[in-house]
This record gives sequence, structure tokens and C-alpha cells, in this order.
Amino acid sequence: MLKKNRFGELLRETDWILLLLCAAASAFGVLMVHSATIVDIEGGAPFSRDTRTMLLAVLMGLAVAVGVSLIDFHLISRLYPLIGAVSLLMMLVLFIPGVGVGPAERPDVKTWISIGGSGLYFQPSELVKIGFVITFGMHLETVSDRLKEIRQLILLCVHGMIPVGLVILSGDLGSALVFMAVFIAMMFCAGVQLRYFFIGAAAVIAAIPGVWYFLFSNTQKERFLGLLYPDLYEDIMYQQNYGMEAIRHGGLLGQGLFKGTYTQAGLVPESENDMIFTCVGEELGLIGCVACLLLLLAISVRIILVGRKSLLPSAALMCYGMATIVSFQVIVNVGMCLKILPVIGITLPFFSAGGSSNLCLYIGVGLILSIYRFNGDGDVVNLRLTDFGEA
Repeated sequence: MLKKNRFGELLRETDWILLLLCAAASAFGVLMVHSATIVDIEGGAPFSRDTRTMLLAVLMGLAVAVGVSLIDFHLISRLYPLIGAVSLLMMLVLFIPGVGVGPAERPDVKTWISIGGSGLYFQPSELVKIGFVITFGMHLETVSDRLKEIRQLILLCVHGMIPVGLVILSGDLGSALVFMAVFIAMMFCAGVQLRYFFIGAAAVIAAIPGVWYFLFSNTQKERFLGLLYPDLYEDIMYQQNYGMEAIRHGGLLGQGLFKGTYTQAGLVPESENDMIFTCVGEELGLIGCVACLLLLLAISVRIILVGRKSLLPSAALMCYGMATIVSFQVIVNVGMCLKILPVIGITLPFFSAGGSSNLCLYIGVGLILSIYRFNGDGDVVNLRLTDFGEA
């Protein structure tokens, strides 16, 4: 009887709304990846390699999320020094000769680790995002009563810039931007004074020429210039031009699932990955795009609501960090597909193909479920924890 009661308790303490929203988004995503990769199916197999990998990652991810949710997040939080050390080591491993690999056309990029010659790859930066949310949330809570001290702000900036620097060195500009967005959002929500954000913005603006000339590759420069002068950079804009054409063909209701002219002809490069939103637009139309974005918005809002009810500032900040990962990647990815932003290799959460991104995303969801389960009820007046030190 006790076991039954305990099982019922576990069910009641699970945030089923968040879990079901994530599962629904992943099911939608797997369906679209299957449609985008039908052309790649070989040997009479029912699914392409990308679809199988994503489906396996989602199923494993759901199981891992539930498993992590059963671990008290207070315990997870206390392990933050170990989590930080492991995250650092995972990124450093990429720089060992013969370990880190990247696309064949980019020998300078080292973003993946090959898993035992199986043809599968793991992208450490995806897991490090979750590790950063945990360690930075704990760091902010530890110095909550000293956030006005310049020394503490410098140390927080060093903490934030370590993963940014490492992923830039590995050649992953997209992940670097995600880390920066999470860093800024968590600092803001922690109650850091606004004047420091203006100082930071001025420093970023001043650094733009150096970043342009010394950090960006020629391809990355051309992707920015292509938005301003599309006629001069037709080759580099090929992916986005065809992606936009695919979305235009979709209209209001779409051409029908598995019937997209551009998608099924394989005319949009990476249509199963970075450009999956173009597949949704072409085959399911504006209605499908709105449904996709509403699902992702609901997930972000639900994570924020869990944070707003958190009793501990660190737990709230972890929730806001996870919500930032989801929402920022959505904004940038959709901006890429709509030719508002250049292609910078950021996936659409829960929708884009990829084992690492989907599995690690669910580890983050598990953290939020743990906070929901073990945190109890409480109210935070707003997202900015200006009374942080008294929480």
C-alpha cells in the first residue's frame, strides 16, 4: 500500500504539462524530420538515419528527464563544482588531436566527438549548456549579497566567458551566442544593476571591428553581407533563398505532409536540421508554423512559471537560463529561415534533427522537473530578483 501511495505521489508531483508539451513538440519534430529526409532513405528502410537517431534520442531523453526529475535538485546544485569541472574537461577534450571532429569542409572546426567508430557523434557544448545553467545559477546565489562589487562582477564575467571562449575556439559560433544570451539573461534576472549592461553593450559594440576582422571566417562574413547585398552573394545565400521559397510555396495551409516541392526534392540544404522550419512552412503552411511556435512558446512560458514559484534564487535562475536556451534558439533559428539573420548553425529546439541536442535538451527539462517536484510552492514578484540577498 505504501509503495502504491509513493508511486501516486510521484505522479502527482510531476509537471505533466511541461513533460507533455515537450513530448508533443518532439513528436511534431520527428514527423517533420522524417518528411525532410524521405529522400535519404536507403535499402527499403522505414526511416532515414537522421529520423532513427532523433527518435532514439527523444525516447532516451524522456526517460532521462523522468529519471533526473526524481533526483532532488538540491543535491544536483551541491554538485556544481564537479559539474563545472566535467563541463570544462568535455570542452577541452575537443582540442586533443584526433578527438575533436567537424564538417569535412571545415577542418578548422572541432565541435563533435566520434563515438567509437559507430558513425555517431556527440556535441559536448550541448551538455555544457545545461552544466552552465547550473553552475552559473549557483555562482550568482553564492555572491547574491555582493552583486554591486566590481570584483564579483568580474568573476561572474570570467565564469560566463570561459564557455563562450572555448566554443569559439572550437569553431561553434552559434553555441557561443547561446551561452552569451544565457549569461546576460541570468545576470539580469539576478538583479545586476542596469548600468553594467549598458557598459557591456558599449564594450561589445567597440569590439565589433576586431571580431569582424580577426574572428569571423570569410564564409561567416559573406553570410552577413549576403543579407545586405543578396544579388552579390547568390551562392552563399542559396540555402536561405530556397528556404524562403519553400515557405512561400506553403501559403496558409501548406502543400501537404510529405508533399513539399522543395523539401521532397532536397533543394533546401540541412532541411532536417537548421532549416527544419522551412519544411514546416512548406508542407503545413502558416498554420503549421504558428502551431510550432506556440508549442515552443508554451514550453518556455511553463519553464518560467516553474521558476517564478521557486523558493530558492538559484532554482529560479536555472529555470530562467533554460527558458533562455529554448527561446533564444527559436528566435535565431526562425530568423535564419526567414532571412532576417545570417545562418550561424543554431538548431530549432525539439524540432531539428540531432541526437546530442535533443538528448541534452531533455536533461535540462529533467532539471526543471526536479525543481518543480522538490521546490515546493512559493512566489517571486517578478523575474528580476532584486531582493536576491534576502531570499
